[in-house]
Amino acid sequence: MYVHPQKRPAATPIPGVAHATWAGGPTGSLELSVWRQTLAPGAATPPHRHDCEEVVLCTAGCGELHMAGEVHRFGAESVITIPRGALHQLFNVGPQALESVAVFAATPVGVFLPDGSALDLPWPT
Repeated sequence: MYVHPQKRPAATPIPGVAHATWAGGPTGSLELSVWRQTLAPGAATPPHRHDCEEVVLCTAGCGELHMAGEVHRFGAESVITIPRGALHQLFNVGPQALESVAVFAATPVGVFLPDGSALDLPWPT
């Protein structure tokens, strides 16, 4: 199948994080993954890294990217590029939901904690 419905992000066990996998192995993609996520006000992703490049398109809200000892603020219509293996964390620092679409140069997407152990996510990677 070539056309897939865009699922709305659903709550996950990660506090304040809602997620939907739009493309990846389950949709037949062999080289890319696309995730849509919502971070509630005050929520953050766990600090993590990927075994591939990531591009995040912020579509609503405002946040901070913490990476390489620096803090980068961003808002709607911003594009964030994260190099392969870069430890990073996204924070919602605004009063409304932070909406984003992330594109990864791999499927499945390897996700790792700062100590190098795999982060078992509750959605298909």
